[in-house]
Order: sequence, then C-alpha cells, then structure tokens
Amino acid sequence: MKQALFALCRQPTELAACSLLGARLVSDTPEGRVAGRIVEVEAYGGAADRGSHISRAVTERTKIMAARPGLAYVYLIYGMYHCLNVVAHADGEAGAVLVRAVEPLEGLDLMKARRGTERVRNLCNGPGKLCQAFGITKRHNGHCLTEAPLYIVPGEKPAEAEVAAAPRINIDYAGEAKDWLWRFYLKGNQYVSKK
Repeated sequence: MKQALFALCRQPTELAACSLLGARLVSDTPEGRVAGRIVEVEAYGGAADRGSHISRAVTERTKIMAARPGLAYVYLIYGMYHCLNVVAHADGEAGAVLVRAVEPLEGLDLMKARRGTERVRNLCNGPGKLCQAFGITKRHNGHCLTEAPLYIVPGEKPAEAEVAAAPRINIDYAGEAKDWLWRFYLKGNQYVSKK
C-alpha cells in the first residue's frame, strides 16, 4: 500500500489529482472508523500556479508542499474549516491535491454526529465538511498518509469518460491559473461539492 500511494503522488500534481479519484480515505479514531471514496479533488502546483499557496511564498506553513509526496497538508480557512491536501508532485517540484469531496462508505453514524446532520449527502460534500466528518484537524499536518490513524488506500482508477475536469473553485485572484481545468470529479456522483 505504501509504495502504491507514493508512486501515485510522485508525478505531476494534476495527474496525481486524477489518480486519487476512487481511492479510499480512512480515519481511525478512538470514537471509531470512518471511510469514504474520494470523488472530487483540485490540483495546486508550484510557483507558476498563482492559485497555489506556495506560489506566494515559501513559509513555515507552505513548505510542506515541496516535501515528500504522500504527506498530509492540513490548513484552516475562514478561521474555522480545515482542508485536507495530499502532497503530490514530480521530483524537484512542489504541489498538493485538495480533497474536496468524499462519498461516505463506513462510520456514517459517527460522521452524522460530528457534522450534526442526518443528511448523508451533506456529510462530506465539501473540504471543510469532510474534515469535520473524518475528525481531521491541523494535528494531522505532516502525517504520512500511508499510516494510521489517517490514510489513503489507492482504489480502482475510474475510466476517463467518468471524470469531469473544470476550473478550481474560489480562486478568482489567480490570474490565468483560475481558468486551468485542475478540478476533477466523478460525473454524476451525488457527493460532489459543486457541479
């Protein structure tokens, strides 16, 4: 499993993003296990990608995007929502893949309790929602995603015809990079955050 994830993440970020679709995200916590299938992602590259955190500056927070592929990059947005990224890039580059949405498969009762909703469709259909449902916080930043308690099991790659490509969300500041088709999702999947 370790080598499979490392190989998947050690390629250009946009290719790694597509390769993560269909993989299984698992979180083992004292309260129980939750798991789901990754159905939506966004790729964020290095210095040339103005939508990427690391394009603005290499800081204590962003330097992980140039670290070893397969690590978790977790940050807080709007002062309240965590976002899970998978460090993924070709050798000598920087980049990470934002996990935007997950199809819940296991531990639904625990996810519902954490999210405060009974609507299964709304448990993980957004990056902040899925982090809340999976119990992911900044303590996971830098964690190797081949090891418990938070890990990714590569799955069967969906057929090319099943994958949609679209511009990334909420990066209007990114110049021409805002139009790059680096958001990938499974067509017709009800757990995708935004069609």
